[in-house]
Amino acid sequence: MQVLILSEDEIRECVKLDSEVILVVEEGFSRLADSDVHLPPIMMIEVPENKGEVDIKSAHIEGYPSFAVKLASGYFENPSNGSPSGSGMMVLISAETGFPQAVLFDNAYLTNVRTGAAGAIAAKYLAPEEVTTAGVIGSGTQARFQMKALQKVRNFERLLVYSRTAENVRKYISEMEPALGVEVISADSPEEVVRNSEVVVTTTPSHKPFLKADWLHPGLHITAMGSDTEHKQELFPEVLSSADLLVCDKKSQCFRLGELHYGKEAGLIAPSGDIVGLGEITSGQRSGRSSDQEVTVCDLTGVGVQDTVIALFCYQKAKEKRLGLELEV
Repeated sequence: MQVLILSEDEIRECVKLDSEVILVVEEGFSRLADSDVHLPPIMMIEVPENKGEVDIKSAHIEGYPSFAVKLASGYFENPSNGSPSGSGMMVLISAETGFPQAVLFDNAYLTNVRTGAAGAIAAKYLAPEEVTTAGVIGSGTQARFQMKALQKVRNFERLLVYSRTAENVRKYISEMEPALGVEVISADSPEEVVRNSEVVVTTTPSHKPFLKADWLHPGLHITAMGSDTEHKQELFPEVLSSADLLVCDKKSQCFRLGELHYGKEAGLIAPSGDIVGLGEITSGQRSGRSSDQEVTVCDLTGVGVQDTVIALFCYQKAKEKRLGLELEV
């Protein structure tokens, strides 16, 4: 039995955050809505003494030749020591035999790409067609990937960024202005970002809500992707109940991990309510934004279909390019 070993550099050669990858991830969401996906609950291992966590995600999509099992870590004090906050790897397993086919040592790169792609898909269907100002709250890795992905589906002229650490904002601006080719402006508060943007993405590991319903305005779209464990929260629950259209990646998961479970605890939304799965929209079963005046909110917690489709895509590209190390095991 042969197993393909891929390094991060080889993976980066195979997978870019581009329109092709966005379509691959979009197809994963559509298949999720078709109910032919076997999606186990996320296993999350907390390491509170080091402010860390390790998540294990997977999904088998019927008809796909392989599926991925991903281990992803988030250690949010690592940057203060000069290390990345995220790391991880994916194992691709044959759906026919159960044997491993590849080990992808991506150091969270594939997770970052597929998460950015999910944000782009949300904006593609939920953001206004015309966007002048985008906003991002947070200045870390996903704040970068989300805005690069957003630019694949919406042209915007300026970007507002808020983070609690001024030095991080300065680094973000110096990097992202040339990367995006737009003006990037430091905001004094999350409120300033929300009130002055047509699209806002929240990318923080916050354990306390900061985005208020009073800041919402007609035509606004919010993608909240920071709340992916039971203890994280970026939006006050009233934001969810104030939305004209409320969307999520996986309803059962978001009511356990995401912003939705805070809305349920507050008695403002319920699992039986009209909350739309992103895959229902990408597959054409439901509509996205229907007017320029709607307020739309999308809660993204990250689902295993994203990992399976991007890992399989990477594996196929690597085989075409003859990259990686084949090991006989």
